[in-house]
Amino acid sequence: MNLSDKAKQHVDSCRFCWMCHHICPIGNATGHERSTARARALGISLVNRNAIELSEIMDNIYECCTCGGCVNVCVTGWDPVMFTKETRLKAALEGALPEYINKLVDNCLETGNAYGETEISAELKKAIESHSAKTDTLLYLGVDARYKVSCQAVKAIKVLEKAGVEFTVLCDEPASGSQLDFLISAADETKKQMEAAAKVFADYKTVVLYDPNDAKTVKQLYKEYGIEVKANAVTYTSFAAGLLKDGKLKAHNTGKTVVFQDPYQLSRDLEETEEPREIIKAYATLHEMLLNRRETVWAGNILMAEYLPEVIKEVAARRLYNVESIHETAVVTASVSEYAALKSVDQDKITVLSIEDLMLGE
Repeated sequence: MNLSDKAKQHVDSCRFCWMCHHICPIGNATGHERSTARARALGISLVNRNAIELSEIMDNIYECCTCGGCVNVCVTGWDPVMFTKETRLKAALEGALPEYINKLVDNCLETGNAYGETEISAELKKAIESHSAKTDTLLYLGVDARYKVSCQAVKAIKVLEKAGVEFTVLCDEPASGSQLDFLISAADETKKQMEAAAKVFADYKTVVLYDPNDAKTVKQLYKEYGIEVKANAVTYTSFAAGLLKDGKLKAHNTGKTVVFQDPYQLSRDLEETEEPREIIKAYATLHEMLLNRRETVWAGNILMAEYLPEVIKEVAARRLYNVESIHETAVVTASVSEYAALKSVDQDKITVLSIEDLMLGE
């Protein structure tokens, strides 16, 4: 396997270290050494030395959620996310992807989403049709909200309606490329999706990115891949915080006391930590998780639940236990995907809320 010199250097150094074991959400959920960054580095190193085949480590490679917790705590600057994504790209180019990943990739190419979905809920369709007229502002919902958690997509629309914003929602959104980037990294197919989306975004002055994963993709990865975004791309939370500041959304105390689950895409990748807190404080009393902001722990997502459902449920359950362990009873998230993961856990001790729930008084 022909990895870059940088990736090889990181692999050969990372394989001797255990310093990020405690922060890996997948490793903690499975309890397996093979799920950790060090084990991935060791496996890739063995492939590079022709000791094993690339196909033998691919299940392990796709256990990584690419949250960057390991990168954040690494005192020597190694980057397991970088060499994991590079390995995924090489596997795609060499035809070594597991069949369950090939299926998700094929779905992305055929339908624009990894789930192979083509229909949205009647409620969401009605909400979108109310905002089909062209305006200067595009609300981009993303595939998870459109196809898997449409109730939250409807709420995202209602918040902007409540603030009197004139905005457009597309009946047929282009894929941002975020799912393909997760699955096969910077492949040509990924970049083509990104370029197509950027072309659509160019028709608007402002693009409000509802899903933090799409926000990271558009605001960070497009630039890394040399794709220009002509519109002003903003996160949903920063846009909503601006509406509060301008008085278009009215603060009111709901009487709730909550903790905030920072999406890593906002807190680590985009360094946005205070805007969601400004929103929450306008409607509730905010307490903090023990690991918050850049040190946040990922709480699961929808895409990985397609092939690791029980592991992702355990990831979410452990994060809910973090809430319970500090004697709190409600958690708010600004990630539609983490919201879905947390809600999937069968429990009745912790109330799971979206940031839109607070703004709508629900």
